[in-house]
Formats: sequence, C-alpha cells, structure tokens
Amino acid sequence: MAAISIPSHMKAWTYSEYGKSKEVLKFNQSVALPEVKEDQVLIKVAAASLNPIDHKRMEGYFKNSGSPLPTAPGYDVAGVVVKVGSEVKKFKVGDVVYGDINVKALEYPKVIGSLAEYTAAEERLLAHKPQNLSFAEAASLPLTLETAYEGLERTGFSAGKSILVLGGAGGVGTHVIQLAKHVYGASKVAATASTRKLELLRNLGADWPIDYTKENFEDLSEKFDVVYDTVGQTEQAFKVLKEGGKVVTIVPPGFHPAILFILSTDGAILEKLNPYFESGKLKPILDPKSPFPFSQTVEAFAHLETNRATGKIVVYPIP
Repeated sequence: MAAISIPSHMKAWTYSEYGKSKEVLKFNQSVALPEVKEDQVLIKVAAASLNPIDHKRMEGYFKNSGSPLPTAPGYDVAGVVVKVGSEVKKFKVGDVVYGDINVKALEYPKVIGSLAEYTAAEERLLAHKPQNLSFAEAASLPLTLETAYEGLERTGFSAGKSILVLGGAGGVGTHVIQLAKHVYGASKVAATASTRKLELLRNLGADWPIDYTKENFEDLSEKFDVVYDTVGQTEQAFKVLKEGGKVVTIVPPGFHPAILFILSTDGAILEKLNPYFESGKLKPILDPKSPFPFSQTVEAFAHLETNRATGKIVVYPIP
C-alpha cells in the first residue's frame, strides 16, 4: 500500500476550561496530532459517538483524574489505521477499525479523543469493523456495547434466566436487551422506557416493555434473576429481584449489595460480538437525529444533554 500522507496538525473540537458544552466546546483548526506509542495505532477518524461521560467530564465532575486541558472529548471511534507502532501485531495501515480509545473511562482519558480528525489508541482496545456496518453504526457501539456485555458477565447471566433492564432505550440498555435475548438466551427480557419507545423495545427483543410513565416497575408481582440498572434506580431494583438474584448498575454511587462497575475497555469483546452484527442478530441503534455533521458537534451535545436520546448520538462524517 502506498504511504499515507499524515499532517502535523488537524481540526478538532476542544475545551480549555470546564463548563457547559455550548459555552466551552470550541472548533480548533490547528491541533497537534497525538504521539503514537509502540503499542498504539493512529486512526483517521471517520465517525465518533457521544456518551454521557463526555459532557460530565467537560462539566468538571472528574477533574481529579481527568486529562489535562485543553482536551478533545470522545471515546468511541470508527476509522482507518494510517500508522502503527513498532509493537503492533493485529493491525496494519489501511485496516478499518472501531473501539473505545480509553482503557478506563474515568482514569486519565486521552487528551485527544475521537472528536478530531485523527486519534491514537492501543491496539488491544480496538477491533476490526464489522463488514456490514457503516462507520457511523460502528462508532455507535464500543463503550455502550462493552458496558452492557461486562455487566451481564458480572452477574453470571446465562441461558434461561430472566432480566429487567431499567432504561431500555438508552445507549447501554438497547445493547443489554439484545445481548440478553439473542446472545445469552434469556427466558424473559423486561425493560422500561417512555410510551413512544415501547415499540423499539419490542423490536430489540424485549418480551415485556414497561411504560415507566404509567406504572412503577417496583410494584410488579413478578421477580427477576437479574436487574440491570442504567438510570440510577438501584435501591428500587431489589424489590423485584428473585432470592439469590443480582442487581448490576453503572450509575454511582450504587446501593449495596448491587454490583457497581466502571468499564475497562477490551477490543476482544468487540471481536467476539462482531459475528452477531454481521449475521444481523445484533443491531446498532442510532438516535433518529443522528448522524450530526462534524460542524454541528455542539448541537449533538445539546441533544445528548436532554437525556432523551434513543440509542446513540453519532457525529459523521469527520473531515
């Protein structure tokens, strides 16, 4: 393959102080490209997706373990490898990849995230993009898909078990429903959402969509083997848990004895699940307003911050 021309500077969205995205996020036309370490690849970004952690970092919730400012936000990426470090074995220049570029979401994330023309990531965090998915679809997956999977693994979820998903139409919830039903073989999947999103839950594989605007899940007579909380209702979750069942949550501070965890990113999870996307058993769920063009990243954050998005918000194409 012919050598790819890589510039020394690029366009990126960055913030130099903490605050609301509409006030601090700026379009920067001359940002130095990140250094590529021995175990990393440099990616020409085609698409990125937004996660709540992005705007919470921007608002200063995690200053003590944040990346130094100015920083470009963004965890999820899909794009093309344009440079490889000396120790990289899995990828070569020209490979099409996707992944969450930060090893741990809250521990010193990268200064140059995925809302930039180029970003660097360790090869172990990345996977080859499923052939049947667009860049935008692939970019929507990594952080939320891996979070959904790890939470199910931590509960010991397996075929024949029942699960209630709190927040079934969100980024993580849409994956939990699909994984539980189509990968693990759940006996029953129940999930909560607002009225207009119930049909989506059914389409994802939920046997029992629950309209949280009309009924409280904690009043249900049925009990579940697992409750997966994506919205911060951990204490109530125990009211519908079978004896010996488990509650898992991704919303701090949690509620003992629920399993609270923060994702440790692993590209091997994506590689393992790729065949399910290529066969159509699993599907990416993009918010109806997606994709937002790169120039409208501030508008994309505004939509994310309403907490009303369905699935994932994607920025595509990135120049």
